[in-house]
Amino acid sequence: QVQLVESGGGLVQPGGSLRLSCVASVSIFSIYVMRWYRQAPGKQRELVAHITSGHDTNYADSVKGRFTISRDNAKKTVYLQMNSLKPEDTAVYYCRLLGGRDDYWGQGTQVTVSS
Repeated sequence: QVQLVESGGGLVQPGGSLRLSCVASVSIFSIYVMRWYRQAPGKQRELVAHITSGHDTNYADSVKGRFTISRDNAKKTVYLQMNSLKPEDTAVYYCRLLGGRDDYWGQGTQVTVSS
C-alpha cells in the first residue's frame, strides 16, 4: 500500500512563505506524475500544481508566479514552495501520486494565511 505523507503546513501572515513536502512510500518514485491540490472550507478541491516525471510543470492561474512545484526523486519527495501567500490560499493541501493504475492521495496538511 502506497502512503503519501505531507508536512510543512501551518499559520503564516499574508505575504509570507511556506514549503510543503510530500514523501511517497514507493519503490520507484521517478516514474510518477505528482500533483498538489487544495480544498478550502465549503469549496471543491482544486488542482494547484502538477509535475511530470520529466519535471514539466503546470500551475493554476491563481498561483502562477507565486508557487513552485519541484521534486527530488532520490528522496521520493515532491515540494510546493509557496511565496507571497494570500488569505485566499487558506486550505487543506493534498498531494497526489498518479501513474498507470496507481492513484493515491495524502492525508492533507492545513495552510492558514491570516494576520
